[in-house]
Amino acid sequence: MILMIAGWQWIAIVVVVLLLFGGKKIPELMHGLGKGMSAFKKGLNEVEEEMTKDLDDKPKELENK
Repeated sequence: MILMIAGWQWIAIVVVVLLLFGGKKIPELMHGLGKGMSAFKKGLNEVEEEMTKDLDDKPKELENK
């Protein structure tokens, strides 16, 4: 239901955001959001690499016993 927003409603939302934050603050907010997203993705990649490394090391440990 929330995804069914008409075109004029999007325009009203944009106008309200512009009035609340002003034209100069929005690029700063988007920049901060982009930095946060890239830090999140970097963290996900690091966790995935650690999990893959741990899975790759397990068979070697079993072979040495």
